[in-house]
Amino acid sequence: MSLRIATDVGGTFTDLVAFDEQTGNVIASKVSTTPSEFSRGVLASVEAADIDLAEASFFVHGCTVVINAITERKGARTALVTTKGFRDVLLIGRGNRPDMYNLRYHKPEPFVRRRLCFEVPERVDHHGAVLEPLDADALDVIADRCAELGVEAIAVCFLHSYANPDHERAARDRLAVRLPEVATTISSDVTRQMREYERSSTTILNAYVQPVLDRYLTQLQEGAGARGLARRPYVMQSNGGTASFDRARRTPINMVESGPAAGIMGAARIGREIGEPNVIYLDIGGTTAKCSLIEDGKPLMTTEYKLEWSPQSAGYPANVPVTDIVEIGAGGGSIAWVDDTGGLHVGPRSAGAEPGPACYGKGGSSPTVTDAKLVAGVIDPDYFLGGRLKVSRQLALEAIGRLGEAVGTSPEETANGIIRLANARMINALRLVSVRRGYDPRDFVLVACGGGGAMHAAALGAELRVKRTVIPPLAGNFSAWGMLVTEPRIDLIRTHLLRTEHSDLPDLAVVYDSLHAEARQGLGEEGGGSTELMITRSVEMRYTGQEHTVSVLLDDEVAAMADLEERFHRAHERLYTFALGDTPIEIVNFHLTGHLAVSTPAISRLDADGRSAERARKAGRRVDFDADGVHECAVYERELLPPGFSTEGPAVVEESSSTALVHPGQRVTVDEWGNLVIDAVAAR
Repeated sequence: MSLRIATDVGGTFTDLVAFDEQTGNVIASKVSTTPSEFSRGVLASVEAADIDLAEASFFVHGCTVVINAITERKGARTALVTTKGFRDVLLIGRGNRPDMYNLRYHKPEPFVRRRLCFEVPERVDHHGAVLEPLDADALDVIADRCAELGVEAIAVCFLHSYANPDHERAARDRLAVRLPEVATTISSDVTRQMREYERSSTTILNAYVQPVLDRYLTQLQEGAGARGLARRPYVMQSNGGTASFDRARRTPINMVESGPAAGIMGAARIGREIGEPNVIYLDIGGTTAKCSLIEDGKPLMTTEYKLEWSPQSAGYPANVPVTDIVEIGAGGGSIAWVDDTGGLHVGPRSAGAEPGPACYGKGGSSPTVTDAKLVAGVIDPDYFLGGRLKVSRQLALEAIGRLGEAVGTSPEETANGIIRLANARMINALRLVSVRRGYDPRDFVLVACGGGGAMHAAALGAELRVKRTVIPPLAGNFSAWGMLVTEPRIDLIRTHLLRTEHSDLPDLAVVYDSLHAEARQGLGEEGGGSTELMITRSVEMRYTGQEHTVSVLLDDEVAAMADLEERFHRAHERLYTFALGDTPIEIVNFHLTGHLAVSTPAISRLDADGRSAERARKAGRRVDFDADGVHECAVYERELLPPGFSTEGPAVVEESSSTALVHPGQRVTVDEWGNLVIDAVAAR
């Protein structure tokens, strides 16, 4: 068994990448996602790649099942059990609202209705001391009521259980006896951080999707097993690491950004290989565009993730470690539309995989970004997905023409307008992860992936003024490739308030020793028997009196508490432009990341044998570059380009899963690793 296999379910396509550990060969496939039954698409990608699952030494999977169940409201009927007096935590939420001046603003509808929120007499304080014992008899009454109401999942979240989870564990055991068929999630298994509303929301979201994910993973595991998969399967987590199917079933909320996180880890790996540890990552898929920032080779993480947040909605907090991602509804399948005032918009609605963009000919009639790129000449209609999916330029012209009539422009002008609007939304997202957080894009390279990333990257990189733009091999399957270079990982966060002036490093070590033991137990036998547990520590700190925190790395270079304080001052100043040197500092959360050291595929240099510019050259075509004019472009087949190849734009470089566009005034070079590197042509 020598195949390392990764599959990734996206909104439009399902990708597979397999690496043969004996030969070094890489196999890739891309098929349409099957929303009615996602596992069918996964197994179809295996068939399209013509590989045998019995040869798999490693199988990892990323999917949108969790995020889809939440956004489409297709999760389980969920109840909340909480401490007496805290039934309305969900309804109260937070007073700060994003749309400050909107007098008609309404908070997002909770996932658990008030009549399914139940109270139990019990109480512990913020140090974990028991103030009132748990009333187990009250749980029996609640269990009977849940059975009457058809509850499928229960979230248990008691006050201060982050400090002492004993009452939650006892409640879980009692409910399991009375309701053995109902999935029960306790908050202390999901997050051990303070903030009652955020903890309740996170626990509810986990319970809401748990039955859905359990059914899906069971279905996929059985289907893959029937086709020969004998090894333990893994899933991709939002924190950039993998977890076994069994661990994922317990805390499915950790898969909320499964696929995108894999792409970020892959971009970090690419950055290290090419000597560029500072990376801005962009992934443009069929439904969304996602971007993130990697500093010194390490993706930025957040524990303040909010589902469905927007400038008009507070969203739903999920306090689990997630690679810090900004996501917008602007992908290849994003629909262009006109509002009541005649204004043109792109997204967030998407044509998805079924029926897909108008050019697919599957019944879709709405114009999309993909249709616009087809009209502009960027996409070859006979080479979409390497020619496996035939698309119609005429259908795209008709759909965009109808939209153009509404705004009074020609189909070509309308297509350019759609692309321009999509780019503007993407630029704003890229600035949110860089400029708005105190980073200068000129210090970073842009690594662009996804089926649409290569088409937009050159224009976006030029506007951001990044050092250069990089399109890695297998760009259209990059999230799946990223899964192959990740490791089993666990993130543990514990609220434990300490004033730095009254503490020293040994006080911190006591907390971390406990987390270390928990990490080793949590990873168990994952990692193929690897026992080399690598640990990273950080603390979330704030000035006393502040509400929110700043994450600070705690490594071997921190020799005294004063070093940690100085790091915090610098981090706070970068984020907020000021530091308060005389104000006492407080440690709020302890964060420990553990990952098992396992072998991952090496990135091999591109072999020049059989490759040449002459062999790669294809028939040229006219491409509309909007403000840069319409040009006759040289077109190249990427798989036949040798290392060291270089040409000036305008040019198009095609591969089966993506198309790279090089604008006039830019140069594209194939580096030794096979990356396409795009930068500005030096002034003559």
